[in-house]
Amino acid sequence: MHSVCVFLSSSEGRPVDVAAIQALGRELASRELTLIYGGAHRGLMGVLADAVLAAKGRAVGVIPQALVDYEVAHTGLTEQHIVANMHQRKAMMFDLADAFVVAPGGFGTLEEAFETLTGMQLGYHTKPLVFLDVDGFWPPLEAFLDHAVAAGVLRPEVRQLFRTAPSAAAALDQLAAW
Repeated sequence: MHSVCVFLSSSEGRPVDVAAIQALGRELASRELTLIYGGAHRGLMGVLADAVLAAKGRAVGVIPQALVDYEVAHTGLTEQHIVANMHQRKAMMFDLADAFVVAPGGFGTLEEAFETLTGMQLGYHTKPLVFLDVDGFWPPLEAFLDHAVAAGVLRPEVRQLFRTAPSAAAALDQLAAW
């Protein structure tokens, strides 16, 4: 494993999220893992990239031209790839990554995470993915997935693809051991 794509919010998040994301950035750099992410400078995305860079790590962004035009691109990254749209962004992040961490986020974060999980379910790839559970962020989603299993719309073996870790170190250890 050489690179880890992190899906996370471009919004501010909670103070506990900021601390956890900074720890993730330091942990990625200390393990000499390249960060692959959405390329923005704001919110938790910017916090993560700045933490990786401050720890002398590599941060690679992938951002659509429309977001560059909207002035949300991080300008201090190791590499910044500018693509035409969100579909190309996701494809490039997937191609550049060996594994995935899902940190707190909203629609975009969930969409990226569940597309990756669906690819695993269908056998399109075997790249590992883990959800970083910051201060109880993911248990409500886990409860929904358990409900989906009970309702018969999600198979139990597929439900097992949803894994969480309580810290940055634990998340990266899980990915390495996958």
